[in-house]
Amino acid sequence: MTEQTTTARTPLAERSAPELEAFAAEQERAYAALKGRGLALDLTRGKPAAAQLDLAAGLLELPHGVKDASGVDTRNYGGLEGIKELREMFAELLWVEPEQVVAGGSSSLTMMRDVLVDLWLHGAVDSERPWSQEEKVTFICPVPGYDRHFTLLEWFGIEMVTVPMNDDGPDVEAVAELAGRDASVKGMWLVPTYANPTGSVVTQEIAARLAAMETAAPDFKILWDNAYAFHHLTEDEAKSADILSLAAAAGHPHRPIMFASTSKITFAGAGVGFLAASVENVRWYTGHLGKGSIGPDKVNQLRHAQFFGSPQGVRDHMAKHRLVIAPKFAEVERILTERLSGLGVATWTRPRGGYFVSLDVLDGTAARVVQLAKEAGIALTPAGASFPHGDDPRDRNIRLAPTFPPLEQVSEAMEAVATCVLLATSEKLLATT
Repeated sequence: MTEQTTTARTPLAERSAPELEAFAAEQERAYAALKGRGLALDLTRGKPAAAQLDLAAGLLELPHGVKDASGVDTRNYGGLEGIKELREMFAELLWVEPEQVVAGGSSSLTMMRDVLVDLWLHGAVDSERPWSQEEKVTFICPVPGYDRHFTLLEWFGIEMVTVPMNDDGPDVEAVAELAGRDASVKGMWLVPTYANPTGSVVTQEIAARLAAMETAAPDFKILWDNAYAFHHLTEDEAKSADILSLAAAAGHPHRPIMFASTSKITFAGAGVGFLAASVENVRWYTGHLGKGSIGPDKVNQLRHAQFFGSPQGVRDHMAKHRLVIAPKFAEVERILTERLSGLGVATWTRPRGGYFVSLDVLDGTAARVVQLAKEAGIALTPAGASFPHGDDPRDRNIRLAPTFPPLEQVSEAMEAVATCVLLATSEKLLATT
């Protein structure tokens, strides 16, 4: 988290009661004017903007022909693992071998759910029994984190324990302590590159510790959701840690299962999801997948392979995405800095990639900020969404998603958010003086 200071200001908590009352009155007037504007703005979910989707318009003219590089007719049944050329392309991008990759349907989230279902019903390749036969199953969840991960676990009835997500990854000492002493701790979620919502990047050192740590459960899993691996906001591109090689070298080759997709690269509703893991894990996954599928949409995979052409084609395409969304993140930073810095009311992340800014406000005010924003016509992600069960124990974190709205709406929304933060903070401070 960073708080950029541009001018010397007296933090609100250090001001006298009359000064604070005057400041609060000023914010109330600003908020009344804000409500009078009749805004209808949305910063709730990390969706690609229409301009980003337009970048992939060429997909609609593909594929040319119907056969993949192996001569297989993509219109027909078969090929659970996906077409060879697309698997090879993303294997290079994800730093794995082609035989470790499955190219699936349009949603990596569906692949995550399928993996959890298979673990629950049948156990992993290194399990003693199906997870459903365990007395209790617990997952480690770095926070702030991705709400859909937590929703999946809650759906299964899997218990969740949290550890802090730091700039270099999860608190590895806390993870190792939890996983090392309790056999019910079967796994953890992790978004390793430009994490949702903090933008954190797991370092090679932290990844190596996670890969090598001793765990009480012999079938401990790291569900490595590399959703934002290619979503750079600057030319300083972070490289994802090579978790599969690290785990194999540490003697735990089946521990990580990686996920990725083109959902925020091409078409969010018609992309390609990927799973990467040990060869044995891939065989385990496709073996269960085959009970309910005779193959993915290989025509869509072929059009993606032709559209990109090569791994460098993917990288070049993502540089175009950066030109669309980087100005929006710069605008979030500019407004938060100008409006909030030096007042001691908030800290926020300055991500180098991904889709979110994580905003921490004064403890006990996040829900109030979201409520004020809603009443003024600005939809924000619910306070606490980045924590299991939607419960942020400090009521301070708000996830901001600036990618979808046009730039001018990002500006309007962030000015409004800043006003709501200042009003909620002054209310809180006045109530405690």
